[in-house]
Amino acid sequence: MNDPKVVSEMPLSLSELRQHIELIKKRDKEPNMRVVKTDEYLQTFAPLEPAKAAELKEKIRKLEIPRLKEEHMSKIIDILPKSVEELKAIVQGYIVTISKENMKKIVDAVQEYVPGKKKK
Repeated sequence: MNDPKVVSEMPLSLSELRQHIELIKKRDKEPNMRVVKTDEYLQTFAPLEPAKAAELKEKIRKLEIPRLKEEHMSKIIDILPKSVEELKAIVQGYIVTISKENMKKIVDAVQEYVPGKKKK
């Protein structure tokens, strides 16, 4: 049996994972059960299209929030918090402190990407 080795690790949002799954489906003639199940899950729960998710990630990155890492950004993109309280609940799971002003900036950046919400 193969002995797989981890070459690198990087956090992915659900939308980014959807892109990778599409590449696997194109590469493999018949994707395995895990790919199919993951794809079904992503079709249901990934809130943004990959292009929109990348755009939002870049927007959050440009805010230059201290101590905000890729994994935090990916989780924010997956959940799309609508308020500072929701964002606070997301970042509580990590050892990171973000000021209320910066949290407000993040929530404001996310608002235009929330599905079903009218753009200003």
